[in-house]
Amino acid sequence: MDLFDWQSISVPHEANIRDALTVLDQQAMQIVLMVSPDNRLLGTVTDGDIRRGLLRGEALDSPVERVANQTPTVGYDDETEIVWQQHIKRKSLRHLPILNRQKQLVGLYYHKTRQTPRRKNPVVLMLGGLGMRLRPLTETVPKPMLPVGNQPILETIVKHIAEQGFTEFYFCINYLGEKIRAYFGDGSDWGVHITYVEEPKPLGTAGALSLLPEAAIQSNQPMIVMNGDLLTKIDFRSLLDFHQSHGNGITTCVREYSHQVPYGVIELEDSTISQLVEKPTYRYFVNAGIYCLSPQMVASVPVGQFYDMPELIETEMAGGTKMGGFPLAEYWMDIGHIPDYEQAQADYEVYFK
Repeated sequence: MDLFDWQSISVPHEANIRDALTVLDQQAMQIVLMVSPDNRLLGTVTDGDIRRGLLRGEALDSPVERVANQTPTVGYDDETEIVWQQHIKRKSLRHLPILNRQKQLVGLYYHKTRQTPRRKNPVVLMLGGLGMRLRPLTETVPKPMLPVGNQPILETIVKHIAEQGFTEFYFCINYLGEKIRAYFGDGSDWGVHITYVEEPKPLGTAGALSLLPEAAIQSNQPMIVMNGDLLTKIDFRSLLDFHQSHGNGITTCVREYSHQVPYGVIELEDSTISQLVEKPTYRYFVNAGIYCLSPQMVASVPVGQFYDMPELIETEMAGGTKMGGFPLAEYWMDIGHIPDYEQAQADYEVYFK
């Protein structure tokens, strides 16, 4: 029996959440082990653990032990593989840390051959933007087709989503859309099926939803909607589970954004100083450009008109539809400006190789 090398997916107990996220993204094993100096397992961390911590108010620089499962299920190296499999099945686990009887780590056991189930959920990629902020790079190439690493941004997106079992793609195209169509064809080279939705003019981040064929709506499956200029390692299966378990009409992926004020911040009551905070850091959740929509939400999108996703969210919120925020615990980069594009080139070697 082969065990995965635990050292490559471990962090010390004094690490922070950001350190654990780096390991999650780079190793793609969906688990991080929190380990003592003498190789004892102190806890495990998954993307779900981090997401729950962010929703509680933890920051990325919070200690990782605040989100770790400190009583994980484990196996022992003198047990049989059948016993390990029973542990995994009984607790519905993906991984099982394996210890010796001195409680020290010896490896990680997981099912390498477990097949990814196919998902019928439509995946709608918004690809019609002009890419003005990336000129001159986008004068002859649509933004989703700009190369990052050894392939276009859009190819990295499609491969990552397809690996999670999604096969039904809808490409909403306008500016230089024929280049996207010529490269991807019907999608069979990537094991997916692509339907092209032609925007007669740029329709914003939500307008093209009104042009989706009936098959996408009548599938009655929640759909993934994503901007086509993002690089991310998000687990879309977890997003769908979150969306459905919370009964949301729309779930918006959010990313923590922090900003440090370079001055002392003074609060006044009339002319009296009530508080002075030196160089405070403020943290926010920002829209990450990835959504999960229940199909009936599409009916609110005006047909053939420019319409952005925030407008749809505000409209549905006003009507009482439940909205959810799904904190991203994985790598995410919005390639909106030249510096972002340059950073994505460096990140590709780390996260997508």
